[in-house]
Parts: sequence; structure tokens; C-alpha cells
Amino acid sequence: MKDEKKITVKSATDNLKTIREFVAEFAKEHGFRDKQISELTLAVDEAATNIIKHAYKFNPEKEIIITASFENNELKITLRDFGEKFDPDKAPLPDIKNSLKLKKGGGLGIYLMRKLTDELVYNLSSPEFNEISLIKRLK
Repeated sequence: MKDEKKITVKSATDNLKTIREFVAEFAKEHGFRDKQISELTLAVDEAATNIIKHAYKFNPEKEIIITASFENNELKITLRDFGEKFDPDKAPLPDIKNSLKLKKGGGLGIYLMRKLTDELVYNLSSPEFNEISLIKRLK
């Protein structure tokens, strides 16, 4: 049986904590361990930060819709925005070693999202919105 919850928040960094708490609570309700919850909330935080910074250019009046669903031991967090389009396949791959050596912040979001989740899906089919889904399987 599918369980689903949804929240809508304004596109402001102040709301990142609300998003993290929403994701963590939902994951905990479905039996995920602390380590998995930490990984998922960090990945979702990266996705939401990218929306705020890049899709909405820090416009706090825009909205992000976050949907959490759980079915067949799979937790899926989907973030939808109505901002600037983004194609992750066109984003340059980060130079991890150089970023760490230079202690340079930023540029590792997509890399982290892929490493911390079991699956990362961008829905680029709609002209009206962007959608990213982060999937974590219960082990």
C-alpha cells in the first residue's frame, strides 16, 4: 500500500530545515535507519538548495512542492519547482580532488545526490515545471 505526504514551502534557505525535518520524519515512520535518513536528508537538502539558488535565483516568493511517498520498500522524495530549466546531463562533472584541495564550496550537489541515494531521476518532460526525485530503498 502506498503512503504519501506533501508539503509546499517558499523558496528560502530558512525553509531548508523544514524540508529536512519533513523528509527525516517520513523516512523514520517507514523504518529507515539513522544513517540512511542522514544520507537522504543531505541529498534532499542539496536538491532544494539548487532549486533556491539556480532555478529561482534566490526569489523567496516562489514555491517548492515536496512529495514523499513510500511503496514496496522504496522511499521517493520528489521536489517540483517552476523556475529556470536545468538539464543535469549538461552539468560539468566536478573535480572532487581539486575541490577538496582548494576547500572550494559548491559544485558537488549533483555528485552528492547521486552518491547518497539509490536512484536520482530528473523529469524534464514538462514545459511548466522541473522535477527531481530522490529514491532510497529500505535495506
